[in-house]
Amino acid sequence: MELINNIAKARGGVSIFGRVGERTREENDLYMKMKESGVINEENIAESKVALVYGQMNEPLGARSEVSALLGRMPSVVGYQPTLNIEMGSLQERITSTKEGSITSIQAVYVPANNLTDPAPAMTFSYLDASTIPSRGLATKGIYPAIDPLDSTSTMLQPWILGQEHYETTQRVKQTLQRYKELQDIAVILGLDELSEEDRSTIARARKIEHFLSQPFFVAEVFAGSLGKYVGLAETIREFQLFLSGELDGLPEQAFYLVGNIDETTAKAMNLEMENNLKK
Repeated sequence: MELINNIAKARGGVSIFGRVGERTREENDLYMKMKESGVINEENIAESKVALVYGQMNEPLGARSEVSALLGRMPSVVGYQPTLNIEMGSLQERITSTKEGSITSIQAVYVPANNLTDPAPAMTFSYLDASTIPSRGLATKGIYPAIDPLDSTSTMLQPWILGQEHYETTQRVKQTLQRYKELQDIAVILGLDELSEEDRSTIARARKIEHFLSQPFFVAEVFAGSLGKYVGLAETIREFQLFLSGELDGLPEQAFYLVGNIDETTAKAMNLEMENNLKK
């Protein structure tokens, strides 16, 4: 819902919930209604920009897996049908861009037992430009959107596409979070005092980055009691560079939770300090 909201407000896009099932007439009805409403403009295809959100892309694979044995096919890895690769390819290759127009598809993929190496999700991810992986661990901490920045990937994360500054900032942030992940078990067993000063600084900085990646949702304003926030790309890059340079090391960790930009973080840190002084 937040993605749909941001597409509408930031890009002027229109999102449509089709609720299309397995019957072919439902897909045909959706296509005809999109033409009638002007979402698909046949006279000027370039103006027709539609993002398709597919739910549970693993369902076709699961259904074929169930009937594979009945058809006398020898089961493959984890019981999937031996034709898994061909079937997924024939489906994904239909979702493509041509000279007549382009398609942006956002696919929801079920990952069995959080196993990203399962043949069905692994095969699906191989056809996607980017993957956004949710994290139960982050959701347990109350950090939303609960997206794991280390497991999530993008083929566009290249310096000649993003620019050198954006690319280097992203890589350094991921390195900091990866080092924090490696140090977590050591810190639990030995304690923070047994770590080097550099490692303690890395953990503190990574925890602040983790909290800063939380975002107040526009669609949850009524429930959360706080306004949604949207931070632009250029500002986001600049603020993460402040993290990496150590300029924000003096601010408390709580100040980075569910805020927009660094200005709001600084203001929240001042309020927290005032509250602590009043308690004393």
